[in-house]
Amino acid sequence: MNPVVVVHGGGASHISKDRKERVRQGIIRAATVGYNILREGGSAVDAVESAVAVLEDDPEFNAGCGSVLNVNGEVEMDASIMNGKDLSAGAVSAVRCVANPIKLARLVMEKTPHCFLTDQGAAKFAAAMGVPEVPGKQLVTERNIKRLEKEKHEKDAQKLDCQKNLGTVGAVALDCRGNVAYATSTGGIVNKMVGRVGDTPCIGSGGYADNDIGAVSTTGHGESIMKVNLARLALFHVEQGKTLEEAADISLGYMKSRLKGLGGVILVSKAGDWAVKWTSASMPWAAVKNCKLHSGIDLDDTSVTDLP
Repeated sequence: MNPVVVVHGGGASHISKDRKERVRQGIIRAATVGYNILREGGSAVDAVESAVAVLEDDPEFNAGCGSVLNVNGEVEMDASIMNGKDLSAGAVSAVRCVANPIKLARLVMEKTPHCFLTDQGAAKFAAAMGVPEVPGKQLVTERNIKRLEKEKHEKDAQKLDCQKNLGTVGAVALDCRGNVAYATSTGGIVNKMVGRVGDTPCIGSGGYADNDIGAVSTTGHGESIMKVNLARLALFHVEQGKTLEEAADISLGYMKSRLKGLGGVILVSKAGDWAVKWTSASMPWAAVKNCKLHSGIDLDDTSVTDLP
């Protein structure tokens, strides 16, 4: 198989001009890291984990060290990963003081009999696995402190806006052995209640991977995504014979018409086709296949370059 990787940096209502280039470079860097692993014969799981870890380490994205803050001004993160070969999956939610929740999710998948660990249980497991603890403040950025203040100020005037809180990062991949995988990670939504968990760590909502169909990672309004099981819904339409684009359009359209929920999906099929679709204003994304790097942020802007 010709390997493929696709990454997204989250649905967004608006990305300011000064951030756009940094976001574009970050998403391209993540896709390149993932593709190089595949190109060297690495697994789809390795590729998606590494691509997402790059985005967790980039403060421009709402995951890892760029995570948004809860009502108490703290970072609580969610992540999940899945291997389409045997449907093994790992997820963590409400984790703090871990630089790369996606790596912890993979450890849950491979080192426990469980799929999902949360909060203190996840923290104890991380310590037992030798995952270094980072000070909570290290994950807090100045930009996110300002965003929380702005949100608290505006919240008095209006209800929580479904459109503002769409940030997640994710990746899907197909490796040379025909295995697919997905990984998704997030800091959640600004000013969320302590302990709030969205779609990202929920298998079937934040993502899904099955070698018989393909893999998908989602982004968008978490509560809406959970209610429609967006990832599995998209793959269901692929199973029914729809193209990846059609499947993405139908499932995102259903979420929008039924719940007014906005978001985006990235998909790869078992045959190596890929697609990116979103209903939010923009979604940073990049895809690599046959050493050609495709990337974009807004609906009308796609660039294609050759990877060295």
